[in-house]
Amino acid sequence: MMLRRGFVPARRCGAALNQRWSYSTSLKDSYEFVKVERVVESDDSRNGVGVITLDRPKALNALCDALFDDLIHASGALDNDDQIGCMVLTGSEKAFAAGADISEMSTKQFSEAYSQNMFSQWANFTKLSKPVIAAVNGFALGGGCELAMMCDIIIAGDRAQFGQPEINLGVIPGAGGTQRLTRAIGKSKAMHMVLTGERMTAQQAMDNGLVAKVYPADNLVDEAIKMAQIIAGKGRVSVMMGKEAVNAADELSLQEGLRFERRLFHSLFATDDQKEGMSAFLEKREANFVDK
Repeated sequence: MMLRRGFVPARRCGAALNQRWSYSTSLKDSYEFVKVERVVESDDSRNGVGVITLDRPKALNALCDALFDDLIHASGALDNDDQIGCMVLTGSEKAFAAGADISEMSTKQFSEAYSQNMFSQWANFTKLSKPVIAAVNGFALGGGCELAMMCDIIIAGDRAQFGQPEINLGVIPGAGGTQRLTRAIGKSKAMHMVLTGERMTAQQAMDNGLVAKVYPADNLVDEAIKMAQIIAGKGRVSVMMGKEAVNAADELSLQEGLRFERRLFHSLFATDDQKEGMSAFLEKREANFVDK
C-alpha cells in the first residue's frame, strides 16, 4: 500500500534567506513558503516522488526571494534523497504562481538590479539531476510561467493560463521568458506573448508544445504523481542521462547533439540496468532496475 508522508508545514511569511546554492542534504522540519510531501511505498522504496507545493496563497504564490530560497533548499534535499526518483512542483488550484513579487522589485534602481544580478539565483533550480514535473493549475504568469519552463515536463489543469505580461509593467521577462518560451513555441508566437502580454490557455499551450498534457483541474496533481511514479520506476542513471541529453538540445548544434547523445547511449552499456532491462525484454518480464 502506498504511504503518503505528511506535509512539512509552512510557517508564517518572513525575510529572504538569500542563501547561495548548495545541495541540501535533508529537508528542514518546516518551510515558510512551500509544503513538501514524500510519496513512497515503503522504507526501502527507490521509486518515490517528492511533491513541492508553493504556499503563499494570499499573494497567489508570487515568487518572493524567501519563497525561492525555500524552493531551492527543498528541491535540493529531494534531489539527494535516494528514495525519490522524480519530483512534482505545483501551486494552488487558483494559481501555480502569478509572477515575481512586484513589491520586492518596484523601487530597485539599475545599479542594484545589475550588481545583484537579479534573478540569476533562479537558475539554480535547473541544476537538479532528477526530473521535475510542473503541475500547473490557474495562473502561471511572468515568473510563474518562467518557473514552469524551468521544469522538465509541464502538465496543466484545464483552466490554467500561461503568460509573460511583464510588458505591462514597463519591463520584459528576466528569468528566461524570452529564451525558453521562444524555444518551446517558436519566435513569432513567443514575440506576440512578450510584446502584447496576452495569455495562452492550457489547450493552446498544449497545441503549441509548451505543455505535454492537459487534465481536469481536480485531477491534476494525482495525474502528475502517477506520471512521476512511472519515471521514478525506470533506471535512475538512464533517466538522468535522458534529461541531460534532451536539455543539451537547446545548447548544441545538431551534429554535436547527436554525438553527445551517442556517447551517453554508449556509456549506459556499462550499467547493470542496461543488462537487466534488455534481459527482461527478451525474457518477457518486468525489469528490476537497481540504479547501477
